[in-house]
Amino acid sequence: MDCHEAADDAERPRHHPFLIGVSGGTASGKSTVCAKIMELLGQNKVDHRQRKVAIISQDSFYRVLTPEQKAKALKGQYNFDHPEAFDNDLMYQTLKDIAEGKVVEVPTYDFVTHSRLEERITVYPADVVLFEGILVFYPQKVRDMFHMKLFVDTDSDVRLSRRVLRDMTRGRDLEQILTQYTTFVKPAFEEFCLPTKKYADVIIPRGVDNMVAINLIVQHIQDILNGEICKWQRGALNSNGRGFKRAITEQGDLLSGPANTPGKRVLLEPSSRPH
Repeated sequence: MDCHEAADDAERPRHHPFLIGVSGGTASGKSTVCAKIMELLGQNKVDHRQRKVAIISQDSFYRVLTPEQKAKALKGQYNFDHPEAFDNDLMYQTLKDIAEGKVVEVPTYDFVTHSRLEERITVYPADVVLFEGILVFYPQKVRDMFHMKLFVDTDSDVRLSRRVLRDMTRGRDLEQILTQYTTFVKPAFEEFCLPTKKYADVIIPRGVDNMVAINLIVQHIQDILNGEICKWQRGALNSNGRGFKRAITEQGDLLSGPANTPGKRVLLEPSSRPH
């Protein structure tokens, strides 16, 4: 960032964004849901400095591995699904800066070398920030930052098949993939991720295929962007998004009913990430 950009950023009015946490198991479709929301809001083709909606992944906050840990990771013997695999302090500080309307630099993690790269991603102030990851609701100080919490609930067999196909396209051995899944991924999901489902304000069955749920969430975000919902800024939605949860209930529990014709999947989860 040069001095002119820094000056421009300093002159900008501070945004205090609406923070949305998006959690769910490995390959549940978290990033696909976020991408679909971004697409439906017409923000995916907007310059990143001008976007009203930003997406950040928890995968960016993996800790730097020691040589011994890297060796284990290459053999599929390192647990990337454990809470201690993430730099939760950096994650919290980044979210705190975002909440204060600051420009932030998000780390870039290379899953081939299992290291944090020099390159960073600049995230500019936005009206709505989607923060997605398998354990974004696990650390309480991070969980309490969100004004709304979504949980993408996808069948475990579907998630496993997606993970196998994804990892095999990266040249990994099927036996290693299944061993890692049964040794680390599945137990960690049951111990750390699944229990955080209770903190969700909205649960999205079937992920991006559930366009009823996606459209309700998009409409709510549009209301925020249009300035029609300002109560959250005064604390009305600080009670974990209950206002939105009530709106869902008034719609007749649409999230638990059969979805409309599933939308065409336009973006698969990136193959360069583990979740």
